Amino acid sequence: MTIRLGYQIPNFTYPDKPVEQIFDTVVAQAREAEASGFDTVLVMDHFYQLPGIGTPDQPMLEAYTTLGALATATSTIQLSTLVTGNTYRNPPMLAKTVTTLDMVSHGRAVLGIGAGWFEREHNDFGYEFGTFTDRFERLEEALNIISPMLSGENPTFAGKWYKVESAMNNPRYRKRIPIMLGGSGEKKTFRMAAEFADHMNIICDRADVPKKVAALRQRCEEAGRDPATLPTSYLAMAVIVESEEESKRMLDSVPPDRLNRVFIGTAEQVAEQLKHDVIDAGITGLTLNLVRTGHIPGAVAQAGEALKPLVA
Repeated sequence: MTIRLGYQIPNFTYPDKPVEQIFDTVVAQAREAEASGFDTVLVMDHFYQLPGIGTPDQPMLEAYTTLGALATATSTIQLSTLVTGNTYRNPPMLAKTVTTLDMVSHGRAVLGIGAGWFEREHNDFGYEFGTFTDRFERLEEALNIISPMLSGENPTFAGKWYKVESAMNNPRYRKRIPIMLGGSGEKKTFRMAAEFADHMNIICDRADVPKKVAALRQRCEEAGRDPATLPTSYLAMAVIVESEEESKRMLDSVPPDRLNRVFIGTAEQVAEQLKHDVIDAGITGLTLNLVRTGHIPGAVAQAGEALKPLVA
């Protein structure tokens, strides 16, 4: 398993689309991605829209219900979250959920997982948020339960946060479902990725990519793992426009601090930026979202055509 070219759908607010057509628009994007060379479709595991994309009251679909439905609407593309908030689900229940997704998709599920960070969701929905340390302790305990369950083992585990007794997980479609960690923490997240993950999705400012790649390699070496056995991808928010003039206008309208993670320009310009700032810095794959334009027919295909050569 690897993610060479992923398409993330983080936005369910579509101009001129009534609420009852939201999922139809999601399906159209997933099918267009599948037909355009993307190998993975990913959705966020959130209950509210995120700051920087929209307002909390804007539409947000539950991740695993959405992925299960997309499994029946697609045939070859991998399906994942970017990423599951560990704090939102009991670990063996999450293992069962992802394994069921793998069954209904005929072996296309990837477990994307992270520690969780959106405090308002926790408070509003009644989930314990805890401290930064708490959340990473919980994530590591969860991985000690989930990883063996995704490989057909029946773990017994007793930790500070979770306890299971010979937890079974049947039926399974594959011998092992791959695990992807998402985040940027050089000490905790990267160490856990080196120990548990089949893939690492790095989320950071473009200028920090070389530093993150070096840190991940170091964590792998410390764990006795060949860094080449842990493929990576980078989450990029792209705004693809039709002309250089439009690109210049868009660049002038974006606050400088946002430009650290947003790639703006024509499809060819965005591809050039991603090659220089991400691929040439040592990342092996890309995950792209098109927050403003992904719902427009043809937008996903245009991005796929421009980006496929970078990860071929």
